[in-house]
Amino acid sequence: MARQNISILYNKLSRISVKNIWRDIKDSLAGTAQDYTTIPLKRAVFLLAIPMVLEMIMESVFAVVDIYFVGKLGADAVATVGITESVLTIIYAIAFGLSMATTAIVSRRIGEKKSGEAAKEGLQAIITGFSVSLLIAVPGIFFAKDLLQLMGASPAIIDDFSSYTSIMFGGNVVIMLLFINNAIFRGAGDAAIAMRVLWLANGLNIILDPLLIFGIGPFPELGIAGAAVATNIGRGIAVLYQLYVLWFGKSRISFKGVSFKVEWQRIAHLIQISFGGIAQTLIATSSWIFLVRIISNFGSEVLAGYTIGIRIILFSLLPSWGLSNAAATLVGQNLGARESERAEKAVWSVARINLIFLGSLSILFIALPEWFVGLFSKDPEVLRAGVECLQIVAYGFAFYGIGMVMVQAFNGAGDTRTPTRINIFAFWMVEIPLAYLLAMILNLEETGVFYSIIIAEAIMTLLAVYLFKKGRWKKESV
Repeated sequence: MARQNISILYNKLSRISVKNIWRDIKDSLAGTAQDYTTIPLKRAVFLLAIPMVLEMIMESVFAVVDIYFVGKLGADAVATVGITESVLTIIYAIAFGLSMATTAIVSRRIGEKKSGEAAKEGLQAIITGFSVSLLIAVPGIFFAKDLLQLMGASPAIIDDFSSYTSIMFGGNVVIMLLFINNAIFRGAGDAAIAMRVLWLANGLNIILDPLLIFGIGPFPELGIAGAAVATNIGRGIAVLYQLYVLWFGKSRISFKGVSFKVEWQRIAHLIQISFGGIAQTLIATSSWIFLVRIISNFGSEVLAGYTIGIRIILFSLLPSWGLSNAAATLVGQNLGARESERAEKAVWSVARINLIFLGSLSILFIALPEWFVGLFSKDPEVLRAGVECLQIVAYGFAFYGIGMVMVQAFNGAGDTRTPTRINIFAFWMVEIPLAYLLAMILNLEETGVFYSIIIAEAIMTLLAVYLFKKGRWKKESV
C-alpha cells in the first residue's frame, strides 16, 4: 500500500511539474504581467530567459544565413562583410552602451514601482540614440572607401563592394533604435515583445536577402548591396513596430501621455551611465578591429575564413547573451526593490545555465568544425582558416558562459565602470599585444590571433568573478 501511495504521489507531482512548465512557457512567450521581484526566483529566470534566448537565437540565425548568401559571391564579398562589421562595431558600441544604461535605469524604476518615470527615461534614450545616429550616418556614407582602405582591404574590395559599407553606415539609425527600444522592453520585463521584434526584423532580412542579392523574380539583382538593403528594411520595419507598441500597444511601459520634449537632465544622466557601457564595448570591439587588421595581412581567404568562424561563434554566443540580459533585468529590478541578495542568487543561477549550455556546444565545435564551416565555403584556404578559428576559440566557451553573465550583472546594476576596467586590461593590455606578438613576431600568423582570443576571455572572466563576489555593485545608485 505504501509503495502504491508513493507511486500515485509521484505521478501527480510529475503531472503538476509538466503542467507548470508548459504554463510558464506559454506565459513567457505571451508576456503576461509578473512582478519579477516577488515571484519564485527560478520562475523569474525561466520567464525572462526563454523569450530573451529565443530573441537572440533568431539574431544568430540571421548572422549565419546572411553570411551564407554573401558567401555565394566569393571570398572578397565575405571579407567585405567582415571588415565592415569590424568598423560598425563603433556604432554597435554606442548602441550597446546606451542600451545598457537604458536597461539599468528602466529596470530600476520598474523595481521601485515608478512606471511613469521609466517611460520618461525610455523616451529620452530614444531621442539621444536618434541624434547620435544622424551624426554617424553622413560621414559613413561618403567615406566608406576610405574606411575600407584604412582597414587594409584589397583594391578589388574597395572598388567593387564599398556600396555595402555605405548603405550599412547610412542606415545605422535603425540599428541604434532597435537596440535602445528593445532595452526599454527588457528593462520593463517585456522580454516577449523584444523577442517578437527581433523575429520580425531578422525574419524579413532572411526572406529579402536572397531576393535582393541574386535578383530573384521581380527584385533587382543588387549583389552585396542587396544584403545591406535587406538588413535595413527588416530592421526599419521592426523599429516602426517597436514605436507603435510603446505609444499605442499593450506593454508594461507606455509612452501614452508622456510629453515629447528634450529633458537635458535625464539625457545627461543617461549619458553619464552610458559612458561606461560605451567605453567597455568600444574597448572590446576595437580589439576585434585590431585583430581583423592583423589577419588581413594573410590574405582575403584567411580573412574570409576568420569571418565565417566568428559568425558561427556568434550563432552560439547570442543565445547566451539572451540569458545574460535576463540576469541584467533581474539585477536592476531586484536592486530597485532592495532585494540585493535575491539579485546575486539570480546571477549565479543564470551563470550555471550558461556554463552548461556553452560547455556542451563547445564539444560539437571542437569535434566537427569542418562540417560547420563547410556549410559556408568550399574554398580550401577559407575552410582551413575557418576550421582553425572555430576549433581554437571553442576551447574558451566555458569561460565565456560565466564571464558574459557577470559583466551583464554589473551593467544591470548600473555599474558600467567595473566592466570597463576589466575590458581595458583583458583586451587592450593582453589580447592586442599578445595577438601581434604571436602572429607577427613569433610568426604563428592567424593561429596566434585565435589563441590570444581565448586567453583574453579567460582573464576577463576570472577578474569579473572576483569583483562580483566582492559585492560593491549592490550599492550602485541609478
